[in-house]
Amino acid sequence: MLTNKNRPLSKLGGIKVPLEPITPSQVGEGGYEALHPRSEVLPKGWQHPVHPKAKTLPCDILVEHDVAIPVRDGITLYADIFRPAEAASGPIEKVPALICWSPFGKKFNGILSLGFMTPWALGIPPDALSGLEKFEAPDPADWVPRGYAIVNVDVRGTGDSGGTMVIMGQQEAEDGYDTIEHVARLPWCTGSVGLAGNSHLAIAQWFIAALRPPSLKAIAPWEGCGDLYREQFARGGIYAGDLFDKLIVKHMLHGKGDLESFRLMFEKHPLANAWWNDKRPDMKRINIPTYITGTWTNTMHGMGAIRAWLEVDSPHKWLRWHPWQEWYDLWGNQQAKDELFGFFDHFLKGADNGWEETPRVRMAVLRFGKKQPQSYENIVEDDFPPARTQYRKAFLAEGEKLKLDDDPGSSATLSYNAETDDCVQFTHTFTETTRIMGLPKAVLYMSCQDHDDMDVYVTIEKLDHNGDQMMNLNIPWGGIPVKSFSEFEPHEATEVVVYKGPCGILRASHRAIDEAKSIHPHWPFHPHEVEEKVEPGTVVRLDIGIWATGIEFEAGEGIRIVVGGRNRCVSNFGSDKHVKNCGRHNVHVGGEFASHVILPFV
Repeated sequence: MLTNKNRPLSKLGGIKVPLEPITPSQVGEGGYEALHPRSEVLPKGWQHPVHPKAKTLPCDILVEHDVAIPVRDGITLYADIFRPAEAASGPIEKVPALICWSPFGKKFNGILSLGFMTPWALGIPPDALSGLEKFEAPDPADWVPRGYAIVNVDVRGTGDSGGTMVIMGQQEAEDGYDTIEHVARLPWCTGSVGLAGNSHLAIAQWFIAALRPPSLKAIAPWEGCGDLYREQFARGGIYAGDLFDKLIVKHMLHGKGDLESFRLMFEKHPLANAWWNDKRPDMKRINIPTYITGTWTNTMHGMGAIRAWLEVDSPHKWLRWHPWQEWYDLWGNQQAKDELFGFFDHFLKGADNGWEETPRVRMAVLRFGKKQPQSYENIVEDDFPPARTQYRKAFLAEGEKLKLDDDPGSSATLSYNAETDDCVQFTHTFTETTRIMGLPKAVLYMSCQDHDDMDVYVTIEKLDHNGDQMMNLNIPWGGIPVKSFSEFEPHEATEVVVYKGPCGILRASHRAIDEAKSIHPHWPFHPHEVEEKVEPGTVVRLDIGIWATGIEFEAGEGIRIVVGGRNRCVSNFGSDKHVKNCGRHNVHVGGEFASHVILPFV
């Protein structure tokens, strides 16, 4: 049952924000305990009582439960703080703090999440985590022995923290700012604070760091979306919040209040307004050391990481692009963990550890299938996109051909039934080993006789020597019980572990572009603030940014461009019910309407 309450945001144009209720926190669910401020010492060798195979603690850890943190409007947030146990006598050991910021519950841990959200726990061994880690956050069992405090916060509206739950934007940023400054003044803190974590914990870092809290010295956003309208909830102008609504809201968000509703806001305001635009951080204001990670295979976070690399205003920034699923990289990749240690040791502790010699940009290339090596990673580049990139037009042509010979071919009109899985496709076979890596873009000339709008999906697929579509496994093959994609059960072939290639999405009436806000010519910024309906039968040009990708093709393997009215990628974020297509869509190729895809060859 939905609430009728609305939260006015005068600073965002007085927009009435619709709210929906969230499930109250229940003792025992997701690790939740009733509010009970207290301290305890978990001794060296301690093992989580609910997870008997979890990592044992390598040292004593002091845990302060339900520490109250006031923020500027009078709301109180609560946090659990893990830090080195204090000696019986002598001064308190001062340590820097890493704050982990998200709404999923400060005691909902990685072991629980891997158990019910992923196939085979992603191949991460059960003793890789202690159970003290917050979902998508660093493990105190790794960090406290190194002389850090981990501060797991229940953000506004979560658990026993007060207020209405607000996902991203100015409110979360202000709460984060106040929390950082409060933690920095605690007697055990050196005054140096960092932000760490994945997904929501990473996205929040863009917003908080843009406000420049004085005590925030470094951030490490591990896979962070950079625009909640354009990259998560309404890609291309089409609602894509199903995963959030069905999984996150129903099963993972718990508290005493309500939640600002993305779903109801889109129903009332499907075009971008001040509230939606508040969900896009100003990364140019971030001016502190920043360690960015990203991967091709995540359909939500990748473009945020790329924009951060291009816009963060600091000489101390690094980009590591890896080939893995984000949770595997965070918890199962020892290289990633060691690098995070080195980064924060340098910028929060002042350690002279050679961190500055770390290459500023490292990329990865996927090979798909069961090739060995499975992928190439730690490819050092001068920049991203690399200066050596050669952008070539691949023309869509009759006969299902993708032409890379600079000849757009003869004029023709191809069509598909936009109300079904029908599509048009175009294929090229490579004669030598070839890599594409970077930002592709589709330029399509399209029309529809039957309707005044079109929802268009463009995908890039990799084909094997037989012309069959290939898939990529986003975790190492060696850690899971299956040995081929043919052994997958349908429920196991989720976006978490399987990648089929990148996709570009656009509703034709949202085709306007603001070049001043486009981070790259191949990733056009669509304001989504007005609708420009398409006169039936009129040919319009659609510039569709395709999610960044990096794929290697061997001789005899092929690339296929597919244009249709449905999402053909593995996707847990939207469903066909949000697509508003009617009749047939026409794709005009060759001649004056030379539809093409620009591919980045390296």
